[in-house]
Amino acid sequence: MSVAQETVVAEERRPLRVALFSGNYNYVMDGPVRALNTLVDYLERQGHECLVFAPTVNEPAFAHKGELVSVPSLALPGKRSEYRVGLGLRGNVRRRLEAFAPNLIHIAAPDYTGYRALQFAQKRNVPVVASFHTRFDTYPRYYGAPWAERYVTNYMRKFYNQCIHVYAPSQSMVDELKSDGIGRDIRLWTRGVDGGLFSPAKRDMAWRRDVCGFNDDDVAILFVGRLVLEKGIDMFADAFSVARNAAPNIRALIVGEGPEKKTFQEKLPDAFFTGYQAGADLARAYASADVFFNPSITETFGNVTLEAMASGLPSICAEAAGSKTLIDHDRTGLLVAPNVESFAAGVAELANNEERRERFGEAARTESEAFSWDSVLSDLVDQYYEALATHRLSSNTAAGVAG
Repeated sequence: MSVAQETVVAEERRPLRVALFSGNYNYVMDGPVRALNTLVDYLERQGHECLVFAPTVNEPAFAHKGELVSVPSLALPGKRSEYRVGLGLRGNVRRRLEAFAPNLIHIAAPDYTGYRALQFAQKRNVPVVASFHTRFDTYPRYYGAPWAERYVTNYMRKFYNQCIHVYAPSQSMVDELKSDGIGRDIRLWTRGVDGGLFSPAKRDMAWRRDVCGFNDDDVAILFVGRLVLEKGIDMFADAFSVARNAAPNIRALIVGEGPEKKTFQEKLPDAFFTGYQAGADLARAYASADVFFNPSITETFGNVTLEAMASGLPSICAEAAGSKTLIDHDRTGLLVAPNVESFAAGVAELANNEERRERFGEAARTESEAFSWDSVLSDLVDQYYEALATHRLSSNTAAGVAG
């Protein structure tokens, strides 16, 4: 931060009025939604105001934090109909935004509503920041349209380059976005974990036996997340099946819901599917497993991986942006090439080596203790103020040139 920026921040560290725009805030629980709700709760506890704009449904997945303005929306077609596309800022939604008079706009999704929010901010000279949660441009490859990937990337580049800051959840993702030219000033907004909730102490052998049907000497291989193609569920199922040849005592424990559940069950007929879990039930599922397996290459951070680490689990993850920031290869887990053979070898290796699993799990728990939500969010608020200072200085410069 320059001396001029530091001066402006010191002069203007007044309460924030943040308008937050997201494609999903409470109707499907996932990692980005959990982070955004935690952010809003933190802002309000610190005396700031926050108003959230997002699509809604009649029966949300959970009770959200803060005040939520419902954006008119349509369900996505096909298998992903649980997600919705906002239709922009119209009528009462726009009037509510204008009455709120934000001094900062935070866009969490580059969708149509996010684009309209960007236009609103530019017309009213309100500073805009954005957070990057998902590599949406990789999604076409999972749904039969790989040709569309470069067009989505180009759109994302144009969108994010109009924001003062872009907040990415891992250093590896920061580096990836810089390499791809997505964002002019890319900052790190990492994630936190509740180490009291997610803990090895929540391990429950009786639950494993009586509910999951596992034997005590079974090695439970855990998946946690939405049961959708882009989470790598096909890769998980195929790698698990191959690994079973070398480690016949492995059992699959699947936590989550989604449109591909039936297909996943057909691929893994002997797996135990818990359905959606939250809170203490989710913590118990993590701690009662033996190895966490995250095959996804679309993660920008990997909240589930951090929760597994806090629960004392060794992880097997794809050598991709999000996981590379969290997993220290051969100390807290294994980072492997995202293919069936490499994943299967990693699963079998840990399944057959209890001492190594325990050593990795202890190191992972220790590593997770550095991720405190309050510390993470305090740093983000500091970056909000820096964005305000940058915007004010650039506006003053533009006014001086015009004059």
